[in-house]
Amino acid sequence: MTADELFHLTSGGARQELDCGALRTKGPAGAVAGAVAAQLIGSLGTSQHGQVYASAGFLIHTQPDTVRAPDAAFVRADRVVDTPGFFEGPPDVAFEVTSPGDTYSEVEEKTLAWLRAGVRAVVIVDPRTLTVRIHRTSGATNVTDAIEIDDVIPGWTLPLSELFA
Repeated sequence: MTADELFHLTSGGARQELDCGALRTKGPAGAVAGAVAAQLIGSLGTSQHGQVYASAGFLIHTQPDTVRAPDAAFVRADRVVDTPGFFEGPPDVAFEVTSPGDTYSEVEEKTLAWLRAGVRAVVIVDPRTLTVRIHRTSGATNVTDAIEIDDVIPGWTLPLSELFA
């Protein structure tokens, strides 16, 4: 399947992505994961440094096409373009909120795919364990107090106490 075919496909509410041309369907997020994603998006919405996206598709590889849709994403202002289809290229930051059905290997696979595509930071939020981990090509760090990615989103910070409120 191509990214264009996916874009015109009626999903019936299911979340769909392409992985090297293969369609992957995932059920909707649970209530807790959805609330955490909303907190992220609300907090990011105050940034003047770029555009925030909620569950938007990013075309990160072609022939065969790979389209990923993080729970939230941030793209720096100098990279934002209006396009009728999926955003071509990776976001600068991809935020993934884990659901109870996600396995460690699925989360790891998705994180590595984002990093290979050129994402500057992948933020994995686990509402079950109330933990956040920021992955970069240079390694990963556990967040203990607040999420900050100052080199990409200057001045933005989200205390974990607010994220998991």
